[in-house]
Amino acid sequence: MMTTNYLVIGSGIAGLTFSIKIAEKFPDRTVTIVTKADEEESNTKYAQGGVAVVLDTETDSFKKHIKDTLIAGDGLCDEEVVKMVIEEGPKRLKELLLWGANFDVDGSGDFDLGKEGGHSEYRVVHHKDITGFEIERALLKRVHQLPNICILPHHFAIDLITNHHIKDLKTEKLSCFGAYILDQKTGNIITIKANSTLLATGGIGCVYGHTTNPIIATGDGVAMAYRAKARIKDMEFVQFHPTALYEAKGESSFLISEAVRGFGAYLRNKAGHRFMPDFDERAELASRDIVSQSIDSELKKSGETYVYLDCTHLDIKAFINHFPNIYKECLKHHIDIKTDWIPVVPASHYLCGGIKVNKKGKTTVANLFACGECSRTGLHGANRLASNSLLEALVYAHNIFKYHSKNAYPSLDLEIPDWNDEGTVIPQEHVLIQHNLKQLQALMRDYVGIVRSNKRLKKAIRHLDLIYDEVEDLYKESKITTSLCELRNMINVSHLIIRQSLERTENKGGYFNIDNVKN
Repeated sequence: MMTTNYLVIGSGIAGLTFSIKIAEKFPDRTVTIVTKADEEESNTKYAQGGVAVVLDTETDSFKKHIKDTLIAGDGLCDEEVVKMVIEEGPKRLKELLLWGANFDVDGSGDFDLGKEGGHSEYRVVHHKDITGFEIERALLKRVHQLPNICILPHHFAIDLITNHHIKDLKTEKLSCFGAYILDQKTGNIITIKANSTLLATGGIGCVYGHTTNPIIATGDGVAMAYRAKARIKDMEFVQFHPTALYEAKGESSFLISEAVRGFGAYLRNKAGHRFMPDFDERAELASRDIVSQSIDSELKKSGETYVYLDCTHLDIKAFINHFPNIYKECLKHHIDIKTDWIPVVPASHYLCGGIKVNKKGKTTVANLFACGECSRTGLHGANRLASNSLLEALVYAHNIFKYHSKNAYPSLDLEIPDWNDEGTVIPQEHVLIQHNLKQLQALMRDYVGIVRSNKRLKKAIRHLDLIYDEVEDLYKESKITTSLCELRNMINVSHLIIRQSLERTENKGGYFNIDNVKN
């Protein structure tokens, strides 16, 4: 049994920002950060683009950024949330700078602002093409300077502790009291009792297999919150990034940043035709849903497996300066952007829905908060505007901090039982886990991808039920392993995506169902 004041599950920009703020404010209180891989491994680390924030008020404005966000969200954004997040942006960026994050500047010493799809102005603050990596570095450095923060790497959160775990609980109000955590190195399951728990667990990309996300993005926070009976919303809105580097083996894909198209790259089909102007007047700078659907349409027409991103007409010296990591990665794959087109394909990238929270980051379960990609704030609506996600995480981490600064947290004068795994055995047949994982990912790609239909979604439910039954039987009889829990979480997430897809009868943003098209 461990006791902590604040339990933070996840070590990306959302979890680390909250942890720093609350630890600085209350040096006599403890913050415990649980993360299932190395401490720096998170979706944040792989964010290439940057932070969308209005800084140049001569050409840009909050009003323009709000408008761009609302257009991308296709009528489903919460306008009050959009206004709040965007207007808070400059303040939250200043804090990152104070914590030591570095961003690119031009010859005059001003920020070298980028422009990405869906943005009407240059407003994306970045560090080359590894912005997330730089932010993660700065935040972790600050975390290690605060003695009341404890990081537990290689610790996997199995389940939240709620009312149904505790006998003789006096309150009927659904509440969270911490989490059961697997120490992956020892195999021991730790009970962490916490006054407040924050889910900052990132995305769900591995549900699809072909993803720009790291292998840790298995939807753990969403699945845990769902099992704890928190409200989950807008799961049908999975954003596919239009331009992931095509790899024949089809595993996690290297992301070719949207900023490359902002820099002037063209999308071409195999015949060399620049096709995006055929679909949208913004061409390559249309929002991600439109670009992804356009590529999907081209691939279905041609029968090809990828299209191309053409950078050969660009200033290559400037390109290498802006995107050194992308340039090197292409060379590793024997692609010289000076002469070669880059083969690209859409891949699952970002979840616009998730655990429903209010402006303070509160979920529908008391003492449970959510922040970052696992949360559904209302900012993104049906489709996230590029580089709004890091901004959202910064603003909501601050809002959750503000709430905790002004409100007393509940006492923990209750007995919580330890994890009970009596009668279970160590699973010997790991092939069963891998077989079901591959089946699940193929199911999601084939039936629940960029373009959906009611027939495919209903088939997906039937197939998913069979996988669910087999994995639940395995879970009940086996000692806990990370791979088994991740698979169980991905099944929960897939169920939510499919069910909420069937409930949506109108195409919006990143969601497109051929049966919803009006004749």
